[in-house]
Amino acid sequence: MSFLDSLLGGQGQQAGGTGSLVGVAGQLLQQAGGVQGLASMLQQHGLGDAVQSWIGTGANQPVSGEQLGQALQSGGMGSVVQEAASKLGVDPSVVLNGLSQVLPHAVDHLTPDGQAPAAGQQGGGFDLGMLEGLAGKLLGSRA
Repeated sequence: MSFLDSLLGGQGQQAGGTGSLVGVAGQLLQQAGGVQGLASMLQQHGLGDAVQSWIGTGANQPVSGEQLGQALQSGGMGSVVQEAASKLGVDPSVVLNGLSQVLPHAVDHLTPDGQAPAAGQQGGGFDLGMLEGLAGKLLGSRA
């Protein structure tokens, strides 16, 4: 099992747990107020085209860990990455590089019709359970 696979949650961890990159993506989505909130924050901080591609039905544009880190830091969410890196025992750049792979898939997974859910949908917040199974899909696509 590769290091990235273990970060994705492949060591028996649940996808929604804080010990996986999918869990960190879920935390970011929760703290931002859902897909719409995270998309808005990332758009305001230079990742607008990429985020729109993740939401839309076409191919997802890649972002680098560095680009994502700058946007999250500027958007006031750098502490989520720092906490995750500390819990996982890795450098924050490792978490950011992983998130740059996972977050496009997570947003794409949560917007299957090409539209971000309106703020307040899904019971007023982001349901972390919606990401269950995403780690398995990502791990399966890496095989």
